[in-house]
Amino acid sequence: MKSKILVVEDHADIRRLVRWALEDSGHTLYEAPNGALGLELARTVHPDLVFLDVMMPGDLDGIEVCTQIRKDPALAHTLIVMLTADAAQQTKAKSLAAGANFFLPKPFSPAKLLELTEVLLKARPPSPSPIERE
Repeated sequence: MKSKILVVEDHADIRRLVRWALEDSGHTLYEAPNGALGLELARTVHPDLVFLDVMMPGDLDGIEVCTQIRKDPALAHTLIVMLTADAAQQTKAKSLAAGANFFLPKPFSPAKLLELTEVLLKARPPSPSPIERE
């Protein structure tokens, strides 16, 4: 089944790596270079899965974007994987407390990313129809 995946990451090389890892998976990929655009895009496309960098410049870091996604009833079904080079337990705890489903430390292998994507999407319950959300 084709899913919508949003990558919110300020480093173009990481976005490119994720795109490369998932390009043959059949999923539709969207990208945003910062938290504000990522949140706006999430509200527009209603992704099934978001890969979200924890540390990003600007007003909205990944923790805040995750929190905002969780507060939006239209996005409640969205899976969120936090990506970060900061693998400290405190960062992981903050990510999970904000509502992240999974925490993936950088660097990660493209194969691991693809495997995680498929496992999470297969295990995810179907998202409610727009009528059920109201």
